[in-house]
Amino acid sequence: MAKIVIDTSALMAVILDEPEKAALVELTRGASLLAPGSEHWELGNAFSALFKKGRLSVREAVAAIRAYEKVPIQFVDVDLVRALAIAHKLGIYAYDAYVIACALDHNAPLLTLDRALKSQAKILKVTALEI
Repeated sequence: MAKIVIDTSALMAVILDEPEKAALVELTRGASLLAPGSEHWELGNAFSALFKKGRLSVREAVAAIRAYEKVPIQFVDVDLVRALAIAHKLGIYAYDAYVIACALDHNAPLLTLDRALKSQAKILKVTALEI
């Protein structure tokens, strides 16, 4: 079974029923999804950002979390030293470096809707999937 590393932007699009959801679900059909163990906290941060912008209620966030809990993701540890080296080299946040490190560690493509993250991942020869 093929492995795909999924990031927060792609997960949020699926669990919040964004227009990209159908294409993301189709692209991952039959694949094993991987994410760094930090994914829970990064999702929480994304929800809090939407709260601040007035774009999401707590009730909607709870419904999205219930949907997230149904997504079959294997959460994996990432070497913190390697991730920090990636963050330093690329000038990116640690959360983004964790996702890139996860893709490198598992020799898996990255599924993200974040254009900047796609560009950064490609610098390290990580394949970024397109929808």
